[in-house]
Amino acid sequence: MKKVLFLCTGNYYRSRFAEHLFNALAAKHQLDWQADSRGLALELGVNNVGPISKYTVRRLAELGIEIGDRERFPRSAESADFATADRIIALDETEHRPMIAQRFPQWAEAIAYWNVCDVDKTPAETALPEIERRIEELAIALQQLP
Repeated sequence: MKKVLFLCTGNYYRSRFAEHLFNALAAKHQLDWQADSRGLALELGVNNVGPISKYTVRRLAELGIEIGDRERFPRSAESADFATADRIIALDETEHRPMIAQRFPQWAEAIAYWNVCDVDKTPAETALPEIERRIEELAIALQQLP
């Protein structure tokens, strides 16, 4: 099974939404891919309460995606996460490219960047549908791979 790794700052909101949504779509479309997610700077998530964002939980529920009661807490990215991923996607190029350059420069060229800002810049009602659109495009592209 191949792996896609989604990155955001705190592994609390955007990357977790992408992970759960991708895994639901991969199962639905019988893709031989699985998603995981990590945060590049968990220490910046000072307002993160609990294991996962309420916006993520709410939108996943609206989509009929169950995440269960035992949701894990955010995890920090480590070099091994990059090494085991077949695709790596950071959710916001402006925010995450400098973090990658500082913390994981050896992986800078292996990362695809999207442009989905955090909730302080873009409301969840705008950001999460954009992630949905990008995940659907990614799933279609992966279906077409040999």
